[in-house]
Amino acid sequence: MRAGRALPGAAGCGRLLAAGLRPLLGERGPCWAAARRAAGWWPSPELRVPQAAEAERLVPQTGGRCGRFIVCPQLARTVQRCLQAGSGPQHVVLECAPGPGVLTRTLLNAGVRVVALESHPAFLSKLQSLENSLDGQLKVIYGDFFRLDPLVTGAVKPPAVCSDKLFEAMGIAPVPWRADIPVKIFGIFPQQKERSKLWRLLFILYECSSIYRYGRVELNIFISEKEYKVLTAKPGEMRTYQALSVLWQVGCDIQLLHMEPWSSFLTNFKNGRLAIPRSTLLPNDHLCLVRLTPQENLFTGGLKPANSATFIFMVKQCLTKPRSKLIDRLNSWSLGNAGKLLKALEIPKYVETGNVYPEDYKRLFCALQNSSVFAESWFHDEVLESIRNINL
Repeated sequence: MRAGRALPGAAGCGRLLAAGLRPLLGERGPCWAAARRAAGWWPSPELRVPQAAEAERLVPQTGGRCGRFIVCPQLARTVQRCLQAGSGPQHVVLECAPGPGVLTRTLLNAGVRVVALESHPAFLSKLQSLENSLDGQLKVIYGDFFRLDPLVTGAVKPPAVCSDKLFEAMGIAPVPWRADIPVKIFGIFPQQKERSKLWRLLFILYECSSIYRYGRVELNIFISEKEYKVLTAKPGEMRTYQALSVLWQVGCDIQLLHMEPWSSFLTNFKNGRLAIPRSTLLPNDHLCLVRLTPQENLFTGGLKPANSATFIFMVKQCLTKPRSKLIDRLNSWSLGNAGKLLKALEIPKYVETGNVYPEDYKRLFCALQNSSVFAESWFHDEVLESIRNINL
């Protein structure tokens, strides 16, 4: 080393290295930020999240939609972590009825792109103001998720909304069924007609219509504990194992993410009560955050969207009386070789319908596609009547 030249110190080495790499890496300018947004990553806007007492004052007790809202920042962070759990690309989160926006702000601070679907005027204006202060990370749409694709003729009147218009506004196009999840949806199920809403979602899942026309949309929903127990009931649990159990377990991977007491949620009911649905047979002390991810292999082995209504009807008929014999139900459909069919499927000949596993109901249906029973006109008439009797 030549005399008179000192070795650069640690700071000097760092500056030299940065100077040498700068032409290669470039500055973190607008292009860098745009690339991260395109990949699903957003910088935190560092929004202030209101505390529970402040958020409660934002919820009007009269007028507009009645429901439950997240006002506790700790609960919002728990939900945010549940929604972001897992590997793979970051997904858009469609937040249904965000209300005072505690979860909305928490998701935005975590770098999530949020589409807020809100119908209450008091909440809508505040969310729109927040949207205008951000650079595209939040989009606010006037509408009600639980009035999606109403069965009406003529123009759809807001807050009802059409799924094609909603997904177009979100910038989401249909993808193949086996592709990655196109969007995550979060919401709190209203307690009024909760069971009917679960049935309606089930029908559009099997038909690949409405939101499921766009692929395997992931639902992350708070439902009552008693309905969660029904969705996850096992064969042999005669009081809880129902057609709804079988069809949701065949259609989706069901994952319990979190359980939260009813008292953690704010309501805007006029009397101020929690309005917890009564349940004498099942526990119902919590709301359960449940992830419903459609099965990639749902439409295999002969089950298709075109014949899914028949499959739903078959399961409903079998579980009308869960202690009846499956072979008797099959024989009532004028199926002469019921015993032979059950033997080929390795299903016990005299098994009760309430002891048949969900996957066996699907295998049975696919095998029945090769018989003439589903070609009977009376069977199809009963299928249509069954669909009409469900309050959608």
